[in-house]
Amino acid sequence: MNVQLADAFGIRDAQTVNALRIREGKIAETGLNLTPEADELVVDGKGAFLSPGWMDMHVHLREPGLEHKETIKTGCTAAAAGGFTAVACMPNTLPPIHSRDVVEYIVNKSAALPVEVYPIGCVSKDRAGKHLAEMGDMKAGGAVAFSDDGDPVYNAKLMRTALDYATMLDMPVINHEEDLDLSRPGHMHEGRVSTRLGLAGTPSIAEEVMIARDILLAELTGGHVHVAHISTRRGVEMVREAKAKGIKVTTEVCPHHFDLTDEEIERSAFDTNYKMHPPLRTADDVEAMIEGLADGTIDAICTDHAPHSVEEKEVEFIYAPNGILGLQTAWSVVVKQLLDTGRMKLPQVLRCLIDAPRTILRLPVPTLEAGQPANLTLFDTTSSWTYSVASNKSKSRNSPYLDQTLKGKAHGIYNRAQWVPNDI
Repeated sequence: MNVQLADAFGIRDAQTVNALRIREGKIAETGLNLTPEADELVVDGKGAFLSPGWMDMHVHLREPGLEHKETIKTGCTAAAAGGFTAVACMPNTLPPIHSRDVVEYIVNKSAALPVEVYPIGCVSKDRAGKHLAEMGDMKAGGAVAFSDDGDPVYNAKLMRTALDYATMLDMPVINHEEDLDLSRPGHMHEGRVSTRLGLAGTPSIAEEVMIARDILLAELTGGHVHVAHISTRRGVEMVREAKAKGIKVTTEVCPHHFDLTDEEIERSAFDTNYKMHPPLRTADDVEAMIEGLADGTIDAICTDHAPHSVEEKEVEFIYAPNGILGLQTAWSVVVKQLLDTGRMKLPQVLRCLIDAPRTILRLPVPTLEAGQPANLTLFDTTSSWTYSVASNKSKSRNSPYLDQTLKGKAHGIYNRAQWVPNDI
């Protein structure tokens, strides 16, 4: 009751419709001031927005094999608190998601959770970049895309073959765009700040060279390349140019890449929670990410949620692993950088969180229509809340936003006939 219905197409007139009724996990009706029935749970939205459920198409749940960092259950708990009803998990687990049995393990382990988990299978066996994984078999088990994320598909011939096979399966290949010979042993963005700090840097060109290669291979094969966690201005420009030519390329961006810059590492005195890959780049790159979102060049907003234990992160900067948490803070960063600044309207943002991820992965897009499954996110753009160790739902706590007061909150999700309120 008392909600504003919103999706990628607009915000419904609250004088016409401000409530919906759910029965047996489906939207039974929408209307104005619906009268609750005796046995119904009433959730007062207090004027907040209600949209179809959000999806994060790039997370690391760490299970199987790395459960000391995160599990499927704890990762999904964090996702629900952040407003996400679905996630797609990357395959850099132990063992990797390189065979149907591992895909099915994840599907079965998450089947009863309110957050849907879609496994992304490996491109290559063991993510070793030498031999193609069993792509068709993994699709039959429930995989929705292919990636060796954490590492690039470095061999161009293997990438071409993967695109050929993925095209026959009507699935995207998601690549971590990095020329390893150019990037390593970089620990942050290569530029003025890395020079001042005396840290080996990863230049933008290391990402851009691989994006250029994959665009050319997509053009050659007719396959769908999805550029993971884009971070450079030239990278966005190349995707924009490729789309104009009709090449099948899509891309995503993480909130930290349109919010933070490499200067945070200097300001924080080498806080390893600012260490990630791709690294935080320049203010100009941040601006390019926002421009790319606003004009539709960048399709989706994802988090690259990458949990690491305290022991792994509390070391010297050069020894710390790359990656930060993102599921619970993503919406607040979106509010701060995209909505409050006026750079994007709410329906545009919701397209990046609801429609685009599922369209890229060939999944059904939830709607607010009667008769459809109730897959919903309740949220606002104004509430203040503190992201603390106590409010953190992940098993890890490696976030640069920890102990900050943030604006904009997901109040709960409804999916798979389960209402999950956010108790923060």
